[in-house]
Amino acid sequence: MQKLIIFLILLVSQLSAQVKFDEHFLPKTLRVDYAHSGNKSEDFYFFKALKEEPYWGGSKVNLIDKFEYGKYLLEVFESASQKLIYSRTFSTLFSEWQTTKEAEKINKSFDESVVMPFPKNKVQIVISSRNRDHSLTPKFRLDIDPKNYFIDRGLKTIYDTIVILNSGDYSKKVDIVIIPDGYTSGQMIKFEKDARRFADYIFNSSPYKENKNNFNVRAVKAPSLERGTDIPAEGQYPNTLLNTTFYTFDEERYLMTEDFNKVRDIAANVPYDQIYILVNSNKYGGGAIYNHYSVCTSDDRYGEYVFVHELGHGFAFLADEYFTSSTAYIDFYPLNIEPLEPNITTLVDFESKWKHLVTEGTPIPTPTESKYKNVTGAFEGGGYVAKGVYRPKMDCSMNSISVDNYCPVCSEAIVKMIQFYSE
Repeated sequence: MQKLIIFLILLVSQLSAQVKFDEHFLPKTLRVDYAHSGNKSEDFYFFKALKEEPYWGGSKVNLIDKFEYGKYLLEVFESASQKLIYSRTFSTLFSEWQTTKEAEKINKSFDESVVMPFPKNKVQIVISSRNRDHSLTPKFRLDIDPKNYFIDRGLKTIYDTIVILNSGDYSKKVDIVIIPDGYTSGQMIKFEKDARRFADYIFNSSPYKENKNNFNVRAVKAPSLERGTDIPAEGQYPNTLLNTTFYTFDEERYLMTEDFNKVRDIAANVPYDQIYILVNSNKYGGGAIYNHYSVCTSDDRYGEYVFVHELGHGFAFLADEYFTSSTAYIDFYPLNIEPLEPNITTLVDFESKWKHLVTEGTPIPTPTESKYKNVTGAFEGGGYVAKGVYRPKMDCSMNSISVDNYCPVCSEAIVKMIQFYSE
């Protein structure tokens, strides 16, 4: 009886500590724009602007992040009570750039932004950055009065939008927005067809197909002046809306943009949780950063694979499991600690990863032998290196060019994220 009373007290305490959306927020978005500058070993934040956007696409239930993912943590505290009322983890293009050789030589600045439900009362936001041991250090604080008349209200760029899939209330669904780059005004019909085709690709793969009713997909018809995308090595620099470019970090197939706040401007035409940029090109490539944005091209023959592979990065913080392709990153995963990504391990703390999915008797590390082809284990090679980092299966959509081939570990991580946004 005494144990039951203690349990009920703890349960009531936990429930009372939960953040109630309507007590603290309005159903729209507050966006904070800032410049993030630095080099390999140091970084600085410079505030730029506050913007109000018309929708809040995120959960109204899970306001506090449950995942220890990403390079950064955004926390929002109510000023009067100092209560934590919102948090999210995320990564950025700047955080990836810091791992390149260029970052050892020069300082560089990237435009970034964070979003949160629009607060009813004064708040303080804190952005913290992870150290090499994954501990967090606060780097940026900003006090915000939601009544501040310097908050930029309303959309500055309004475009027609398309509802591709509507499964219900966007506060209870995973909301994906597809936005175009390199489609001219005369190619909006092509963009709509491409966006619908790529939305279908999502639900060709498990576990997305089994959870289709937990997704909404919309697209924004935002034209560029010229078609295509930048290909610097070929001297191609078309005038496009989002300024996407191949050869990001001088890696040919890495297709990204540094104009992130422009990406936010376009995406804000609809409620969203995840941003996907569809680039009008037939060249192989793409990229994605967790809770930042994802990118792929429209007409490459491997488009379906790239689209779903990159969504794994952007949505569920899945790591690349391949180790033979070139990258610009240096010492991306320290071998003396566990990576934060759910689908790779250094075996430093395998208990915290997917040991629960390994059948008893499976050797760890697991030999790359035919008898283990369909077994979940720990196979050496992953996270861009051949030694010291291990992946869950011999093959997976996060490893090879393959469709509908997520391993059980990746699938579990995706399902957890779907549930987080759709509760």
